[in-house]
Amino acid sequence: MSEQQITSLQIPEQQGVFRELVSDALAHAKKLGASDAVAEVSESKGLVVSVRSGDIETIEQTRDRSLDVTVYAGQRRGSASTSDFSAQALRETVAAAWHIARHTAEDDCAGLPDPDRLAVEPYPDLQLHHPWDISAEDAAALALKAEAAAFATSPKITNTDGASVDTFEGHFVMGNSAGFMGGYPYSRHSVSVSPIAGKGNGMQRDYWYSSARDWRVLADPAVVGRYAAERTLSRLSARRIKTGRFPVLFEAPLAVGLVGALVQAVSGGALYRKASFLLDAVGKQVMADHLDLHENPWISAAAGSSPFDSEGVRTAPRSVVIGGVLQGYFLSTYTGRKLGLPTTGNAGGSHNLALRSRLTRSDDDLPAMLRKMGTGLLVTELIGQGVNYVTGDYSRGAFGYWVENGEIQHAVEEITIAGNLADMLRQIVAVGSDTMLRGAKSTGSILIEQMSIAGA
Repeated sequence: MSEQQITSLQIPEQQGVFRELVSDALAHAKKLGASDAVAEVSESKGLVVSVRSGDIETIEQTRDRSLDVTVYAGQRRGSASTSDFSAQALRETVAAAWHIARHTAEDDCAGLPDPDRLAVEPYPDLQLHHPWDISAEDAAALALKAEAAAFATSPKITNTDGASVDTFEGHFVMGNSAGFMGGYPYSRHSVSVSPIAGKGNGMQRDYWYSSARDWRVLADPAVVGRYAAERTLSRLSARRIKTGRFPVLFEAPLAVGLVGALVQAVSGGALYRKASFLLDAVGKQVMADHLDLHENPWISAAAGSSPFDSEGVRTAPRSVVIGGVLQGYFLSTYTGRKLGLPTTGNAGGSHNLALRSRLTRSDDDLPAMLRKMGTGLLVTELIGQGVNYVTGDYSRGAFGYWVENGEIQHAVEEITIAGNLADMLRQIVAVGSDTMLRGAKSTGSILIEQMSIAGA
């Protein structure tokens, strides 16, 4: 083993130790007078190796651990944390949380989840942990391979913003005074590269990456490098287009952002603050009637899989949108109580969302989607935020490709696309079969009937 390789986590042995620490923290909170308590113990390690222009640029190694405690004095709560797992530090951390709880204002929605909502052991093994015992030297070799492949694609690739290999793993145990105790190990790994093409004012940059919980299913670094280079080279023809209203096709990696926008708008935090354009939307048409959105937390080795959410509430597959009609929100215990609704097991976020159209055929790949659009804009990059979730107004800087008669004509830069999310979601004409997974969301390319494009 290389001296630069982080020593492995002793997960089987530590899981037992972590359970004892959680139990001790909960017991001490009760001893101090807390009505309820939550404790979580976690440990992780990571390695990120970045290269640029054939040389190693950075090697970052991390090793973290934490004991986090939240205690309740009725409906007042306080939290504290430490990286010291000694008995004295544990007691001091619980005492600090208890002190804070006694001096905060009451919140009638604060408290643990209802016991009947909590997950119960044994939890399903979702294959979330695939450690990668790779040295810094070997990680650098993979990153260099990705960058070299980008350079070898064309002499027009003149530089890069670098390539990197990232590996991370950790584990945790969480418990509360309502009887929940659970935890598991997890991992995530990635390889990425960002080539630069051209010279002077004509330079363009793009990127590509592959990520997975299991390092064995990552794309070959050379494949990642070549594809990143091809994407970069295709941008060299970029120019502006005239202002107008046109169909817009979101490339699949960007289209997941539209799913994310819907999730944000129907999440509890936005809803109870009345900071969403989709208030009281359950049972109403929020997307085109050929669209379904499903959530499945139990997909083996998927990025968004978990047997329980960050409060210990059990997860379950569900349909969020059926035929364009919203079936439910994304709620934690707290936000659910604010709205007078039960938790949906989404404390900490959504779990493996998949958007599908009932109109999609197996051969509806990106070229087919371009033909469906005919004349319009294929968007491959978005710039800035530009989303107002209160009104739904959407305005983003963009880069993409002008399409005529279903064929790409040239790249397009220095434009802004605009619309309203409420209209955009209902005006989705088609979803491609070119399904792409990004994080915990997946969809194919998304074609929107019409948007405003501000150009020259």
